[in-house]
Amino acid sequence: MTRRTRSPNTRRKRRTGTPESGTAPGPVGSSPIRYDQVTAGAFGGTVPRPCTFARARVVVLPVPLDRTTSYVAGTRNGPHEILTASTHMELWDEETGTDVHGIGIYTLPEMEFPFASMEEVMAEIRRVALEIVAEDKFLFVLGGEHSITAPVVSAVATRYPGLSVLQIDAHADLRDSFMGTPHNHACAMRRVLEHAKTTQVAIRSLSPEEATAIPGLPTTVFYDGEMRRDSRWIERVVDSLGDPVYITIDCDGLDPAIMPAVGTPEPGGLSWYETLALLRRVIESRQVVGCDLVELCPIPGLVAPNFLCAKLVYKVLTYRFGAEQRGR
Repeated sequence: MTRRTRSPNTRRKRRTGTPESGTAPGPVGSSPIRYDQVTAGAFGGTVPRPCTFARARVVVLPVPLDRTTSYVAGTRNGPHEILTASTHMELWDEETGTDVHGIGIYTLPEMEFPFASMEEVMAEIRRVALEIVAEDKFLFVLGGEHSITAPVVSAVATRYPGLSVLQIDAHADLRDSFMGTPHNHACAMRRVLEHAKTTQVAIRSLSPEEATAIPGLPTTVFYDGEMRRDSRWIERVVDSLGDPVYITIDCDGLDPAIMPAVGTPEPGGLSWYETLALLRRVIESRQVVGCDLVELCPIPGLVAPNFLCAKLVYKVLTYRFGAEQRGR
């Protein structure tokens, strides 16, 4: 079997300011977005050719936040491992007959957070996300814990009024506050609701507080144990969404049989092909304007979950931009 030539991964090193251009698979060209950062690999590598920020349709922002995770920590390592796995991913999608890499995918350096409070962290993530969407880029954020979603949605909603959010997750994440902060990962979707209505899919874990609050919140919940009783559940999910749509994918929304590398695993969840069928139908039916994938907690020596995440990012981009590539 013939493999693509790989570029060596960039050594992790603290940097501040605008990334320099170079031949390593880190950021290629000059980035106009400034923040505290470390070097990171380019999503999908630099084959067939490097991409500049200006030319890219898609900007990947790695956000390795890991401050409020519970049970098993380690989401700070998620973005790096996804990017590393992506350089070993073939770029041809056999389902759609597309190589979407040609649209231009630019990977920014990983953010760092030299801040004392979660409020400051959320403000910095929102600021950076605002700058990216202001450049008319499709923003794909790699987490990191799920708390990063709310400031990103806030930024995207300023550009796309009427935004709704599709959440794939095991947990409702609707607590108003948890462990002393409203910005805990267990509060992620409660904060998102301040900016957009939501549809929550594959939910199978929530607190009494959340169960009591849900009827009064602008959210539609598809519980994992019930939704498949209706063979049209994917269509019902699509019908519940407004337009445009932002997608947030928590890795624990998938079955732990295929996605064990999460901090709070729950039995049940979506299979690989259920996930793809849902995402493809949503993207074909709505204007999807941004996405994040969060809560990968890499397991040393087990690379399959990392590769699954890289492949899932690429499938979302393929569904979103593949028709444009096929039309060229």
